[in-house]
Amino acid sequence: MIFIVFFTVLLSAEALHVDSKVAHYDLLLHSQIYVDINKTKNFEEIMDSLTPFQDNHDILRGFGYSPNFNVWLRFSITNTSNKTIEQIIEYDHALTSSIVFYAPQNNYMPLQDGLFHVSHARKTINPIFTITLQPNETQICYISASSRITTLIVKLNLWKSESFYEKEISRQVILALFFGSMFILALYNIFIYFFTRDKSYLFYSLYIFGILIHHFFYVGLSNIYIINPAWNEAIIQYASLIVGFPAFALAIFTQSFLKTKQYPLWNKILNIYLIIFPILLCLFLVTDSLNKYRNIFSVLLLIYLLGITIYASFKRNRQAYFILFGWLVFISAGLFMYLSSTGIFSIYKYFPYYVEVSLVVEAIVFSIALADRIKQLQIDKEEVNLRLIAQQQNEKDHLKQEVEKKTLALQILLDEKKLLLKELNHRVKNNMQTIVSLIRLQSDKVDDKLLQDFLITIQNRINAMSHLHELLYTQEDITHIDAYEYFELLIEEVRESYNYNEVEINFDITANLKMEQAVYCGLILNELITNAFKYAFPAQEGTITIKLYKKNNLYSLDICDDGIGYNQEIQKDSLGLLLVTTLVKEQLGGTLKIDTSDGVKIKIRWSVNE
Repeated sequence: MIFIVFFTVLLSAEALHVDSKVAHYDLLLHSQIYVDINKTKNFEEIMDSLTPFQDNHDILRGFGYSPNFNVWLRFSITNTSNKTIEQIIEYDHALTSSIVFYAPQNNYMPLQDGLFHVSHARKTINPIFTITLQPNETQICYISASSRITTLIVKLNLWKSESFYEKEISRQVILALFFGSMFILALYNIFIYFFTRDKSYLFYSLYIFGILIHHFFYVGLSNIYIINPAWNEAIIQYASLIVGFPAFALAIFTQSFLKTKQYPLWNKILNIYLIIFPILLCLFLVTDSLNKYRNIFSVLLLIYLLGITIYASFKRNRQAYFILFGWLVFISAGLFMYLSSTGIFSIYKYFPYYVEVSLVVEAIVFSIALADRIKQLQIDKEEVNLRLIAQQQNEKDHLKQEVEKKTLALQILLDEKKLLLKELNHRVKNNMQTIVSLIRLQSDKVDDKLLQDFLITIQNRINAMSHLHELLYTQEDITHIDAYEYFELLIEEVRESYNYNEVEINFDITANLKMEQAVYCGLILNELITNAFKYAFPAQEGTITIKLYKKNNLYSLDICDDGIGYNQEIQKDSLGLLLVTTLVKEQLGGTLKIDTSDGVKIKIRWSVNE
């Protein structure tokens, strides 16, 4: 059977020649496609030489919503090098329901992946399959793909193993920054709502959270980090809610923000739709036959909201100008997503993160609109004050006292709002500046060839803070941290990053830390242990001792290793040491001493007023 398959492919398609030097190939360009319309053929029938596979000349094929057929792919890969190479086949669409891989190395036993078959071990966004090629070996492989929930998109990449994981880490870091920035923006607007009690901010935050949930599923992160793979098929039944909730939240935000009550007919139609829309979403949950229509009503709602915004713009509604610009960005993202799903045009080939950038831009524009709304409210209040002053001049003496009280009350309210806004802006600025400063310090020192080490460093720094929050969530007292448990978690994370299992870690912890101190100590310890693993033990053997104790109000943190040490004159400009020095002196207000005469001994002292 293998001979027949090999002979058939040689007659119909040229094998893709690969070696260990090229990082990436568009595998779909070198594949043949057969569409099994009614899902009637099994693998043995597909391998039959009479199966009418067609040559393909596209790097991406979109088949739309097509739950009733399978798409079969056939390709041949030849190792032209004189050594064994390992390649990764990436199916570049996380939401495809079922993907089955057949390869000679597994005796054509089926390997399943896809939305409904995500393994616990998989930590990549897209389904992947590993293929090992011996020198000058040719393997003929098959892939079967079907999707009964989302549109069926087929795109295959062939990667050198190292290059794939570098790309995967970069992608997940960028997506983490996107979700983090959107989440901060949502929290920011929630705080504004609590201070102003303007429901527009609350509705807008709900819209952002809805977008985050939808996009978390759309890019495939939920499958590997949040949702148990066994639950995917059950959760996907609620796809109509995942799609419909952000559209509904956007509708009530638009209604509140544009004050559509001033446009009676438009507002009446919108109210009717907002009543019908949740009912339709519930129908989609209980009726499978309506699944293919679940997105239509959300699209119609968005089109109607666009119409209201355009109408409000013609009526010179100031806020409508901001919303209209945001709508144009949002629609462009949706249009490109649709064109990509149908295979007409893929924006991701030229701008991989266009959707994420568009959503962030839209969120920023809407936030600017909300900020402008505050400015308009302040202007309105100032106009009220002026009218009250003018009225005070014209009224009789018995109204003078009442007018003064109202004016004073309005002025106090205005001052309070200004003070709250200043405080809020100050805190947001400080938080964002801290993040920007850390990233800038790191990026200034990075060369392309050190990208892997750079990403590991970033991961460990984030984990240093992540573990602290993890402990806070699991303990009742959030004012102090169990330093031993925190340091142990942190160091195990760094040890796993560098796989130094023979380095012995000794703890002598007799004090706990306040939450604020624990953040800085965690970052300091992360930098020092990372440096020790990287440079102190060429033979990957040695001992590191960590001591933390407190006497009166003086804390002492000692980190010692018996490694090879280093020249302080040469390493004085190290970014890690600069970061440690800054944290000790600027944040803890303490002192730092380093002795490199025999290994490395670092002593940190700082005092705390109870």
